[in-house]
Amino acid sequence: EEEDDNEFYDALAEGGGTRSRIPDKPNYPLNLWSIMKNCIGKDLSKIPMPVNFNEPLSMLQRLTEDYEYAELLDKAAKCTDPCEQLAYLAAFTISSYATTSTRTGKPFNPLLGETYECDRMDDLGWRAINEQVSHHPPMAAQYCEGRGWNCGQEFTMTSKFRGKYLQVIPLGVAHAEFVKSGHRYSWRKVTTTVHNIIVGKLWVDQHGDMEITGKGPAAGLKCHLKYIPYSYFTRDSQRRVKGVVMDNTGNVKWIINGTWDDEVEIAPVTGNTGTSTNPIYQTGPSVVAWKRRPPPEDSERFYNFTLLAAQLNEPEEGVAPTDSRLRPDQRLMEEGKWDESNKEKIRIEEKQRAVRRQRETEAEKAATEGRPYQPYKPMWFDQTRDDSDVIHHTYKGSYWQAKEKQNWSGCPDI
Repeated sequence: EEEDDNEFYDALAEGGGTRSRIPDKPNYPLNLWSIMKNCIGKDLSKIPMPVNFNEPLSMLQRLTEDYEYAELLDKAAKCTDPCEQLAYLAAFTISSYATTSTRTGKPFNPLLGETYECDRMDDLGWRAINEQVSHHPPMAAQYCEGRGWNCGQEFTMTSKFRGKYLQVIPLGVAHAEFVKSGHRYSWRKVTTTVHNIIVGKLWVDQHGDMEITGKGPAAGLKCHLKYIPYSYFTRDSQRRVKGVVMDNTGNVKWIINGTWDDEVEIAPVTGNTGTSTNPIYQTGPSVVAWKRRPPPEDSERFYNFTLLAAQLNEPEEGVAPTDSRLRPDQRLMEEGKWDESNKEKIRIEEKQRAVRRQRETEAEKAATEGRPYQPYKPMWFDQTRDDSDVIHHTYKGSYWQAKEKQNWSGCPDI
């Protein structure tokens, strides 16, 4: 039996998702201001940054951390009351911010055509595929399937450096679908602000309004969430989120209350003693829908990674040649070899720029010769335009089959 056990652990070790930490962050001094003073008022995505600001993960991997608490989607998929389902979905969208309260490293900007797969079907019940689908503006597309649900998002953002703080404004749309009921929902992420850019310890705040809107059979349902900005003048707890779930007649059915870095409670509404402009809701017993899991003990030594984050860049056999795990600058950074990593980062970015210039030259040539030019096309997502001419990315559904056959013939050399 002991031999069987050993075989099981060997198999587990080969399956990935087994390491519990990454090497400690080396202690390199860095004069932040010498780099940042050239950035005021500029778009930060266009400025080459040394890896000293980074964490050893790609944005594609970071987006996968949204599913750290995917069990909330499992729970939502089982709900028979659509408003309760939406309350759990809301708790899930809040949970995706938990890791940001202590993480101030910047993820690597993915290269055009870079992919990242995360197959945790066996232990966590979901798998995700991500692809960098556009270079300017930088945009990632993601598709994740789980137990009775699937989710996706397009992630692109603008960032503004204001001197003391940096604002990140996400522009993409995220969506979820519950397979059994066919209920679909979409939402946009709120604004993130990184404070104390020049002096002091960096810290992160989330603020703004988020509206989760029902589609298909869920049309008319909506959830409104308010992320309350940090304030020095409040006695209230910080990082608060409050919200309501409304049915298709506009009646409030569930109340959502909590903090985005710790826990969220949901409660059904049983009555309203106030007026329509100033409602006072009576609620049934509240349930803790989400509670943050404590990070690994010494995680501040390795970029404040959670257990899931520490496993995302673990080397894995059989992934696409474009997978973030294979990115040499990121791997060198994870291993603590920052000087080599910076050199490698410059080499890779130069290579990407050269390919881009070549494409632009070819496009110009085609235009002068009056022939059509085939613009860049993602590998695993289809670009479609909706009625208002907005480009959407729909997962083609072919990644896992290609992986099974190990047929990566169409992947670009990045």
